[in-house]
Amino acid sequence: MNLDQASEENLKFILEELTKKLNVVNQRIMEPDEYDIDKYNDIKQMYDLIMARGKLSPSETQAFIDELRFVRKDT
Repeated sequence: MNLDQASEENLKFILEELTKKLNVVNQRIMEPDEYDIDKYNDIKQMYDLIMARGKLSPSETQAFIDELRFVRKDT
């Protein structure tokens, strides 16, 4: 799998991995349908950063979850 390519499949994979790493309780906020594929590069950058880090502090985790709100589709 080449995550450098923007695709729905890659977006789904990245969001699933972020859900696990960030211990997201409300998994509804991580549904791929809620994210615009045009924002894939932004999401991928966050994914790369989060995966490169070891354990995240609670405040770091919350900051990343808050940041994901900015790349969600406007509803």
